[in-house]
Amino acid sequence: MQNIETLEALDVLKQSEDALLILFGGQNCNVCHVIKPQIVELVEAQYPKIKMVYVDCHVTTEVCSQNGVLSLPTLQVFFTGQRFIEEVRTFSLQKVMQDIARPYSMVFSV
Repeated sequence: MQNIETLEALDVLKQSEDALLILFGGQNCNVCHVIKPQIVELVEAQYPKIKMVYVDCHVTTEVCSQNGVLSLPTLQVFFTGQRFIEEVRTFSLQKVMQDIARPYSMVFSV
């Protein structure tokens, strides 16, 4: 999972990647530290074509505020530049994986 530190870098990824998962967390967010490796493991196993990035909102507050992130953790999933999923604070990782299935299959169908 790549760390993103500028708004420009995140905007470029949103437009250039067919599928992008963004985890907004923080160095003082214990839940963020727990779910980050779980997300990486699940996405790599089920959806290997999704690019994953992490934004530390305690370090780069501008990036978080410009993306409407007010609570941590926040998970956003983009397909072809459009946000399809946003989960905030308490959410089920299994439900997120299920929600990704349909748009993923449409974008990456052969």
